[in-house]
Amino acid sequence: MPTSVSRVRAAAGGLAAVALTTAILLPAAPTGAVTGVPAGNGATWQIHDAAPPGLDTGSIRAVSNAPAEGFGNIFVRVTGEPRLNGEMMRGWGLTYDGVDTFEPTRSVQLGDVRVTREVTVDGAGSWARFFDTFTNTGREPVTVEVSFGGSLGYGAAQNQGLIRSTSSGDAAVDGQDAWTLAATPNPAQRPVGVVLGTPGAPGTLDRTGNQQRDPFDTPMATTGHEANFQGYVSTLTVRPRQTLSLARFVTVGTTGAGAQAAAAEQLAALAAQPDLSGLTTLERCTLQNWDRTALGVTRCPSAPVLATPSAGPQVPAYTTSSYDVVNKSIDELLRDLEAGVTTSEEITRAYLDRIAVYDGGPLGYHAFIHVAEDAMQQARAADRARARGATGELLGIPIAIKDLYDTKDMPTTGGTLALEGWQPGTDAYQVERLRAAGAVIIGKANLSEFANSGGYSESGWGQVWNALYPSKTSFGSSGGSAVAVAAGLAAGALGSQTGVSLYAPSTGNSLTTFRGTDGMASLRGIMPLTWAQDYGGPIARTVTDLAHLLNATTGTDPLDPLTAEADAHRPADWTAHLDAGALDGMRIGYLPSSFVSSYADDGTGAAVMAHFADLEAAGATMVELTAPPSGGPSPAGSRSEEGWARYIELHDDFPYPDGDALLASPLVLPYNQRALRDTPRMTPEQVDAWLAYRANYKRVIAGWMDAADVDAVVYPGFLSDMYNNDASGNQLTADRATGVLTSNVGLPTVVVPVGVNPHGYSISMQLVGRAWDDAAILGMGYALAQQAHGQQLPDDAPPLEYRPNARPHAVPDISPLVPGRSPAAGLRGFGSSAAFGRAGENDG
Repeated sequence: MPTSVSRVRAAAGGLAAVALTTAILLPAAPTGAVTGVPAGNGATWQIHDAAPPGLDTGSIRAVSNAPAEGFGNIFVRVTGEPRLNGEMMRGWGLTYDGVDTFEPTRSVQLGDVRVTREVTVDGAGSWARFFDTFTNTGREPVTVEVSFGGSLGYGAAQNQGLIRSTSSGDAAVDGQDAWTLAATPNPAQRPVGVVLGTPGAPGTLDRTGNQQRDPFDTPMATTGHEANFQGYVSTLTVRPRQTLSLARFVTVGTTGAGAQAAAAEQLAALAAQPDLSGLTTLERCTLQNWDRTALGVTRCPSAPVLATPSAGPQVPAYTTSSYDVVNKSIDELLRDLEAGVTTSEEITRAYLDRIAVYDGGPLGYHAFIHVAEDAMQQARAADRARARGATGELLGIPIAIKDLYDTKDMPTTGGTLALEGWQPGTDAYQVERLRAAGAVIIGKANLSEFANSGGYSESGWGQVWNALYPSKTSFGSSGGSAVAVAAGLAAGALGSQTGVSLYAPSTGNSLTTFRGTDGMASLRGIMPLTWAQDYGGPIARTVTDLAHLLNATTGTDPLDPLTAEADAHRPADWTAHLDAGALDGMRIGYLPSSFVSSYADDGTGAAVMAHFADLEAAGATMVELTAPPSGGPSPAGSRSEEGWARYIELHDDFPYPDGDALLASPLVLPYNQRALRDTPRMTPEQVDAWLAYRANYKRVIAGWMDAADVDAVVYPGFLSDMYNNDASGNQLTADRATGVLTSNVGLPTVVVPVGVNPHGYSISMQLVGRAWDDAAILGMGYALAQQAHGQQLPDDAPPLEYRPNARPHAVPDISPLVPGRSPAAGLRGFGSSAAFGRAGENDG
């Protein structure tokens, strides 16, 4: 049932009250969202717990005025080859007790090892203790490697968080060190210390690693940008029916003169007398990085074992579909459907099984917010239509829809709990077109709440993880759409872009995308971020797939006047412009400065420039450009509120009177929530001024390209490596500061993967054209793809075992992350036999 919200503005002060009906209940516990814990020195610690957006790594998202952004995570590698071995651990159901401790409510099973984490933040001392346990549930000893650390800054200048001192009196980390201290040159930044344990204890320090880049095999750097990424590796051998654990401390000091000396004193005190309060005798007996005198116990069992929380039921990894969809393009699926090799029912069943196995649970991608309960019925209907001789651009092809497109048969949330359960009565225009083309709408893809972030896709239903690099961000805001395609959970997807939200997740997951000229695709029924700059478009495996999706989704919408101008420029068939010779004779401009990172030194920009050879091999000539002219000052008016007003006008039952009221809801993620305002809509004059500004900017850029006699301009996708998913700032997702003109001007752009950078991360090129050169630009992207063959394929979601007689997996029912819905906290102490069962065997 749609939620009813009323707002009353007070005449005197413009104050407002928001009343929610019982359809949405305000949680009794804090709304959380990377729960903040204040410290006595004025810092506030943000911990990634199970509260929305539910990253649940137990790491430090951020500490005010400190370089710690994504620090305190653990990567774990165990004997054997379990899925996601050696990646960042998450999914413990960490629940804040309201005082100082984040308790796990479940374990994470990695092979035969059950992993738990408890985090205690001491506000008075401004330190956090990370207590990580490893229980062997198998029958043979297991080697467990654990890397603890993260990111303490970026670049090699004022924001670089180098190790400044250690307990042994130098800045070099080795096995003699009990603690390390890192700080940036900026005195306004707090120094960050790590207490490792007792030097020489078996779990204290085996070696150092690069916590952003395979910490088990890549040593910690001491210079340059990568010196910010500090990892401390311990190696344990855990016997069957035994628990071993590690307790490490992170401190955050004060600012100003003398801060590092004071921090070193605190670290030395903690190393000499670690605060293990709150840990039971048995838990202390499992500790491996402290000597016996530090534990405060005299006698311990020879093989202590803790009763850890259950890992929960595990979805068995099989499919009941005989057709393998892994890495299949839409074009391949269509050919197989037309040839009778498979059916839409088989294809859809295969995707649904993969969603059930790979998308949920502690180590899932979290690419979906809602999976269509009637997906199989849609598929059968498509098969019946095909049997009757029907045709359609996407007949029987499962497509994921970013959850800010209206769908009349599924909720549309924009990623916010403030819209949980709200279901519009009509489809967005592009969704209407997809249905008319015969597509199976398989579900609603996860995103950054309100499409706010280009660096992450985090919502009230969880945070999306990268399909290619399982510890990295998916990027945003269309991360769920991109990951669904890359991981083989859907054949294609719709996303949207205001700034980078199509190209960033596509580059990050080695996919293609297309952003057309303003008006090429309708925005009706798509929740706004910035009116008349937003664009809804496709994400796919290949440029050919983009053409199929564009055929299905573009067209003149009578209710979106911005699409009318495209009539004279929109091709009747996008696939007709896919020409391997489309770059022959073309002049492609580039700006050298767009390929240089402002802080990273990993060679990404140079690696993209090396692929100019692909453009030249396709017949293009490269032309160096001078900087493009500005479009001038942006006109006045709130395009956010204008967008919400236009969107809300489409619906009779939208739960909020305007965008201000929605964004002020207490159910919005705290860092997106804002105080209730009364923002006016744009006046007709402001609307006209904005559209005139946008049109003129297109003419300015066309003149710049004309003067250089170029047919398109090429930009890189990223300028750096990709980074872990638990930081808070966009500096530590990837350097995207290329200056690409796409969104600020509204120009057609195709994104094509071209290979990898020196560290093995996917790179792409963006080809940008003049307004209404859309079909030509798509053709150039096709020609580039035929030369580059640069798409990278994930190996962490392999094909599922075919079991024809098994029961098909149920359609996942994805619950939002609401405090108070977590399972009960686990037990401590000696365990029963249930503590040793393999996941899925003795856990119910």
